[in-house]
Amino acid sequence: MLEGLRVIEYATYMAAPGAGSILSDWGADVIKIEPLKGDPIRNFFKTIGTDITENPVFAFDNRGKKSISLDTATPEGQDILRRLAATADVFLTNVRPGGLSRSGLDYESLKAVNPKLVYCSLTGYGLTGPDADKPGFDVASFWSRAGLANLTIPKGGDPFPLRTAFGDHTTSIAAAAGICAALVEAGKTGRGRLVEASLLRTALYALGSDFAIQLFFGRIGSTKSRTEQIVPIMNFFKTSDGKWICIVARQGNVDWEPLCRATGLDALINDERYTSAKGRRHNAQDLVAALDGGFAQFTKAEIGARLDAEQIAWAPVQTLAEVADDPQVHAAGAIADMPASEGQESFKTPASPVRFPATDDGPKGPAPKLGEHTETVLSALGLSVDEIEALKNQGIIKQFGD
Repeated sequence: MLEGLRVIEYATYMAAPGAGSILSDWGADVIKIEPLKGDPIRNFFKTIGTDITENPVFAFDNRGKKSISLDTATPEGQDILRRLAATADVFLTNVRPGGLSRSGLDYESLKAVNPKLVYCSLTGYGLTGPDADKPGFDVASFWSRAGLANLTIPKGGDPFPLRTAFGDHTTSIAAAAGICAALVEAGKTGRGRLVEASLLRTALYALGSDFAIQLFFGRIGSTKSRTEQIVPIMNFFKTSDGKWICIVARQGNVDWEPLCRATGLDALINDERYTSAKGRRHNAQDLVAALDGGFAQFTKAEIGARLDAEQIAWAPVQTLAEVADDPQVHAAGAIADMPASEGQESFKTPASPVRFPATDDGPKGPAPKLGEHTETVLSALGLSVDEIEALKNQGIIKQFGD
């Protein structure tokens, strides 16, 4: 879908590179600008104290890209980056706004050399306000500052961390969508624009229903335990073989009788304590205990068949090991093949978030080695062999293997 479009990705870590990975999967030519020591995520497993040499985390966010290793703290490096931006359709960055302005790599500066450029800034807190230049990470900006860490704690509990890059990759999706919208506009008008994505704003949209209630009523209910749910039948229940089941109850009283039949609790159908939503809420603790007993009579397979027969929405609470083997996950195209780089084997990796049937929407290549394409890209930019060699000697660029 994006074949023929060039993206310059001046970014590290996960959120912005994740957006670049999506664009690469969809056909864009993505050139990743890395510092001379590389994107820090290249050292992900070393950072957590392991000796693992393969890096599926870096590969996931950087597959199919080209890598240039460039010292952008130097005037020469900044000039090369501006020249690359002049040839691009999209400039994607998560460098903080102050640093970009000081380097002449902010939107207004690059717009002057390429009026059609779609410039996407991905930050922790946005481009305006007192915290615009603060560093942003998903566990801080997305999870904690936006209220998610507090909202998800069952009453009386302690905060717990967000799993790796959950907020980053939610924001990657938002940034990719914004970039594509701006590209549509640029195709019509010949003018690019600034696209602003932030971990904070994306988080507030992701929890939008709760935030809408907070904004409207000035308060929000706390996260409740299983026995305190407002709708007790919309809950989690354990089967005889130790598996958890998620039940989704539709609005109104539609699922009460079918759920009783599915769990072998027909005697509760006309029990006045539970026949209304208000009664079920008032007697939630007793009802959850009764349903626990009902689910405990059946294995996961048995209760699944019974719930399906009653047309009740449900899902198993799976481990990632179970997800990796789930036939529906494979049928949905949620797992892709990572093409092998030289001396390595191909492996499985998460697919992009959107599927385009009958189209190659998967990884276009392996993740690049640091500086693997430095000479190729700079030659295409018009630099001579001597100029490239001089930049190497000055320590401004690095080619893989140097």
